[in-house]
Formats: sequence, C-alpha cells, structure tokens
Amino acid sequence: IQDFGEDDSLYITKVTTIHMGNYTCHAYGYEELYQTHVLQVNVPPVIRVYPETQAQEPGVSASLKCHAEGIPNPRITWLKNGIDIMPKLSKQLTLLANGSELHISSVRYEDTGAYTCIAKNEVGVDEDISSLFIEDSARKTRLSVGNMFYVFSDDGITVLQPNECEIRRHIRPEERIFTSYEEICPRVEGEGTQSCLWASAVNVRDKYIYVTQPKQNRVIIIDIQTQKAIQSLDVDPLPTKLHYDKSHDQVWVLSWGDMQKSSPTLQVIPEASAGEDQQVIRTPFEGVDDFFIPPTNLIINHVRFGFIFNKSKSAVHKIDLETVTHIKTINFKNYSCVPQTMAYTHLGGYFFVQCRRNRPVAALPQLVIDSVTDAVIGPNSDVSGTPYISPDGRYLVSADEDSGRIKVQALTVRGEIKLIYDLQTNVHVSDLTFQPSFTEGNQYYIYATSHLQADVLFVELSTGKMNVLKNLKDPITSKDWPWSNYNRIMKDSGLFGQYLITPAKDSLFVINGRQNTLRCEVSGIRRGNTVVWVGEV
Repeated sequence: IQDFGEDDSLYITKVTTIHMGNYTCHAYGYEELYQTHVLQVNVPPVIRVYPETQAQEPGVSASLKCHAEGIPNPRITWLKNGIDIMPKLSKQLTLLANGSELHISSVRYEDTGAYTCIAKNEVGVDEDISSLFIEDSARKTRLSVGNMFYVFSDDGITVLQPNECEIRRHIRPEERIFTSYEEICPRVEGEGTQSCLWASAVNVRDKYIYVTQPKQNRVIIIDIQTQKAIQSLDVDPLPTKLHYDKSHDQVWVLSWGDMQKSSPTLQVIPEASAGEDQQVIRTPFEGVDDFFIPPTNLIINHVRFGFIFNKSKSAVHKIDLETVTHIKTINFKNYSCVPQTMAYTHLGGYFFVQCRRNRPVAALPQLVIDSVTDAVIGPNSDVSGTPYISPDGRYLVSADEDSGRIKVQALTVRGEIKLIYDLQTNVHVSDLTFQPSFTEGNQYYIYATSHLQADVLFVELSTGKMNVLKNLKDPITSKDWPWSNYNRIMKDSGLFGQYLITPAKDSLFVINGRQNTLRCEVSGIRRGNTVVWVGEV
C-alpha cells in the first residue's frame, strides 16, 4: 500500500517483487519536469532439495538436487558432513547446472552422509540437507505411491511410473467409490462398453486428486495414498474446469450449465486437503466465462486475488479469494479487448491478458495490467497469442496458434519486459510447459504440442535453439475435446522431474526432458487428456 507523506514522498510499507520498476514524479502544471527512480528489489535465497533422503546400493549412480531462487541469482555450494566438497570433485563426483545437481557416478559405502546445499546472494543465505545412505539391499521393499502421473482416460484412471514406463495401477470404470458404493463411471444406457468422461483434475498437496466428470455433474476425490476413489461431490451441471487455490486450501469449480455455456456458475470446495465430508459452496458471480488465479512459487507463497471474465465483456473482475467477493472491475473498452486467458509474473507484478480474436481481423496484442495499481498499462508491444510464464516468473512465452509465431520475453530484475526471441514455427500450439534445464541453473526448455500435428517442439530458452520430436501420432480432435482449447496437453513432472507426458488419440507418450528424447509410448489409453503429476507422498 502506498502512502504520500507530508513531504510528497511515496512510501511503500511492505516491499515485494511486484514493486520493482520505474517510479516517476511530475511537478504539478509542469509535465516536462519529472524525475524517475528505479526500484530494484532483492530477495534472499529460498531453496528446496530433492530427495530429502535416499538409500542406494554400492556401484549405482546417485543424484542430489538443489533448486534455489532469489534476486540476484544465488550461488550454490555443497558440504558433506559439514566439509566443503569442492576439493573432492572428480570424474566420479561432479556438479551440474551451476551446482543445482550433485552427481555421484558410482556410489561407495563412504559416500553415505548428510549433504548440505547452501545458496547465497548479496542479501541472504538458505540451506537444507539431502541425506544419502549406501547399504547392500537398498532397493525399496515397499513400492512408493509418489512420483507418478495419474492419467484420466475413457478406460478409467491409469497410474504411470514414467521412469520405467510402468503402469502401477489401473482403476477401471466399474470400480466403486469407497463411501457411496457407486461405480466410478456409471454405465450409460444404449452404450456397449462402460467408459469414462473426464474434463479437469487438480492435485491437492500430494494427498488427494479432485477430478470432474462433466456428464455426471460431479467431482470425484481420489486418495493418493490408497489409490482409490473415496468420495463424489455433486456440483452444478457440466463441471469443466478446476483450480486448486493453495493459499486458501480451496478448489474452484467452473460449470457451464450446458454445452452452450448458457448458465455458467462458479463454486468453491473449502478445506480441500481435509479430503473428507467435503461441502460445495456457491459463489455470487454470474455469467462467468472463465477465471484466473495466479500460481504461487518459492518466493511468493500467498495469493490473495483472482480474476473472472464474463462472456463477451471487455473487462476482468478482480475478486478476493479469501472472502469470495467482487472487488473491482478493470475495463478494456478502450482497447476493444475481450479477455481469453491471463498469465502473471511476480517480477514487476504484471498480468498479461490475451484478447479474443475476431476473425478475419489480425490477432490483437496482449494487454498488460500492473497489479500494484490495477491500471491497464497498455498493449504488450505487438505480442499476441496465449501467454505462458515460467515458474520463476522470469520468462514470458507467447504462442500465436494461427501464425505459429512464438515470442519469448524476459522480465528483468528492474521490472522491464524485453523481447529476446521471435521464433517462426509451423506448430499451431495447443499447450506449452517449462522444463528446468539440466545443464544450466535458472534456465528452462519449453515443450509445446500442436492442435493438429503429430510433432512436439522444444526450445532451449538460453539460446533460442529449436528442435522437433517427430511422429508422436495424431492428437485428440478438438471435436472430441470440447472442454478447453488444450486438445493435446503437455504435462511436466514438477521442479525436480525429468519426464513429460502428452496424449495422442489412443495412446500416451512419455518424453525424457533430460535427453530431449522420446522415452516410450503407452498404448491402449484413449483420450487421456486429463493428467495430474503426483510428487513425493
């Protein structure tokens, strides 16, 4: 909150990364007299290590990973049992990606120990321990339920372990929901085979998965520990989109009412991570076409506000997620922009709004909103298409599905938005995700699928180098996927994962993001376009 002091100074009481940027004061009546201050915001490091503990047999390789964020970028060092490992680096013990990964190529008993990752920058330090045990029969006796993809398809739910491309469990349509004893996917009269129809799913704290069944007008809750459906919740007709609001532990449910979206509603399921005896609460918002809730990350772990868009209105409505009330309307009439999607970066605190396209007119540029003042700054130069922001907020990738153009912009630590690449591709992007680089710290690859083609594009963000993974079969048609524009999703496996997954019509492809290669194809999975990654449980 800003406050003008008696001396005409501008006071910012609680500075965060959204405040970085240029502040200009003008003299009243003398517009040409002004002074600009550049506010740079430094952030002490925040780190996560993976795994917290692991056991390996002698002779195998082991990796300990450490992800650090901060401004400026932190430097990473490692200790083993309190002693710096730098003098011990060798062919067998290497540091990768600026220290983000400690790799031991062939472990010995003496490698057992507590490895401390330390991240430092000019304003602070953070540290955490990853423990390694070398023992003879270290192969896990109990199968882990974590580090799996859950794939929701016509044939039920497939739990896939990507490393071995192994199906760990298949929950069939006729299996029963634990509490109500109803079938997970009830048989429809007149249809030969019993099959499922899913739209959207979210992971709630690696404890539960909430997933919508649009034709059953309900949300099913899956317990990750037992890998069973434990409850179904009746919601408004045709639930098509879920979002888990981590800051308030609630799941938002958008229902269309019917296939024409004539009576859409937005509902909230509070205390989502309790997972039992859940209630559904109706919100007061009407005519909601879509909604956007900014993601959290290591630096910003609480989000207070979201946005809803109404059908064919040139505005977004800012809402308070805690009280579930409308706060204000931000108008785009001057730009004749009807919002389609939004993205957010905490660096400078910018929202990017993609405008709906009125064919045959050329696509409108994105609009930029400043979250400190809720003012529309104006167009994002000539960048159009769907905005995607990297998990650390440093990159904005915009994909124009009609032209195949992909523009990459960087957000600087001074809150500036700079174009770094303008890539011409022939991929009409359906979905896009960021894979952390395995060779450079604080860098990403992007992986993008196509609405129409069987190819997957990947781009190295540090160089702009493009490559294509070919022949990943045809995507599900848009006709068979009416729930969103993303008829072929691309799902990553989180901060430390190296696998990505993308569905074709009748199968699934697993991509190894470390090698930028195809890992495997899992056949016999139809319309598996709803996927959730579950990390450590």
